Amino acid sequence: MGSLLGGRATEASNTATEFLLGQGSDADTALSEATRTFSYGELRQAAAHLAMHLDESAVPPGARVGILASNSFFWAAAYLASMHGRVAVPLSDKLPAEDVAAQVDRVGCAAVFMDRAGRRRFGDALGPTTIPISDEILGSAAGERMPLALDVRPDDDALLLFTSGTTAAAKAVRLTHRNIIANTESIVSYVGLRPDDRMLVVLPFYYCYGLSLLNTHLRVGGSVALCNSFVFPEVALDMLETERCTGLAGVPSTFQLLLRASSFAARDLPHLRLIQQAGGKLSPPLVEELVAAKPGADLFVMYGQTEATARLSYLPPELVLEKMGSIGRGIPGVELRVVDEQGAPVVPGATGEIVASGENISPGYYDDPTESIAKFPGGVLRTGDLATIDEDGFIYIVDRLADFIKTWGHRVSSQEVEACVLRIPDLVSAAAVGMPDPDAGEAVTLAVTVRPESTVSGADIVSFARQHLAKHKVPKQVFIVNEMPLNASGKTDKNRVRSMLSELVGSGAQG
Repeated sequence: MGSLLGGRATEASNTATEFLLGQGSDADTALSEATRTFSYGELRQAAAHLAMHLDESAVPPGARVGILASNSFFWAAAYLASMHGRVAVPLSDKLPAEDVAAQVDRVGCAAVFMDRAGRRRFGDALGPTTIPISDEILGSAAGERMPLALDVRPDDDALLLFTSGTTAAAKAVRLTHRNIIANTESIVSYVGLRPDDRMLVVLPFYYCYGLSLLNTHLRVGGSVALCNSFVFPEVALDMLETERCTGLAGVPSTFQLLLRASSFAARDLPHLRLIQQAGGKLSPPLVEELVAAKPGADLFVMYGQTEATARLSYLPPELVLEKMGSIGRGIPGVELRVVDEQGAPVVPGATGEIVASGENISPGYYDDPTESIAKFPGGVLRTGDLATIDEDGFIYIVDRLADFIKTWGHRVSSQEVEACVLRIPDLVSAAAVGMPDPDAGEAVTLAVTVRPESTVSGADIVSFARQHLAKHKVPKQVFIVNEMPLNASGKTDKNRVRSMLSELVGSGAQG
């Protein structure tokens, strides 16, 4: 293996860290944050310094090491250091302290890398056996080389990633060195990433999608520009311009804000060549708006899960409009099937569950054999997503099993309802859920956010839905809310939407 401090590797990588740091030359830009830019040489040196510190702190090989910080140079260095012979455990800095402490305890972190904000918020919550490691130690980094990672095998755990928990309690997903290398190589291949690509990152690295952006751009010797707040989307757009970013990636809520609450469509972004969308279904009207807004950029509509490292499928840019609503087909190295309850492939038009196999599929959940067997029978991932296929083998998600609304004896796709009403230009976001109803069982209930200047009413939205949906799919009530509840990954949190609507219904608010 070539030196991690001196340019490109020429032999096979033993760890995901060596694989990710094997391309960029020391002088190339790896990452920028705020007003500072960092080179690959600086990143290699920082990762080596932190890995040496783990050795000096007697953190044993194979131990779990938490990372509790916002996206930063420090986060990237801590991640690379932790995977080099130990197991990195990214933690959300958006969670309450007691939840972070529970996750640290659950996987038994021997140490936690923490930035200054993390120390203030969570320092007292760590148990007495967990070593806190401050970002201040980077100030003494000076020329170390990465220590050897002894006895690391491809199928050893490199990373524990907590699921986003949109429909259930978060689980710790085991990801191996083989998983990370396979998924990263596949994404680089089908997206066509180049060393001169520069990605604007607005997604957190503790989320598998955000982390995949770091992995893929490091792998090709590209760079990432960090934007840690999306509260004001114009700030992100300014960075796209000033940093001359070639790539932009987001979840549905990202593009809802960009398209309907920012100047994105009107801005000239000549350097932007790649747009990646995943983390949930972006409604067809917004896909059309996105293609129209930036016709010079290739739009990759993608699908994935934490249990698959990141990506499972993609729809080629040239088919985005022709195969509207599809998640495409399996990425290189991944076999995707849609199967019935007996495990047989469904015929085109029939509905079944998406199952996946490939080298990117996790070996299971950490210390949870029962859930692992249920989710990964025979090493195959059961995604929990129901879908159909067309005659060409392209997959169309109907909804998540947990998000179907059971009303009047029918199963209604929440995604179908949301896609319908988002054809109303005044709407920014929409979330359909089932609320208890004595007659229907569950009543289709809708929460929406609207443009600031909008005069659209809940009655207007119901009227529109009646024109385009079957009677049993029309929302019984529509609530216009100030903001949509999102989880730490930026996805709509259906559990919190239900709680919010339950409070509104209980208070007598009119939908």
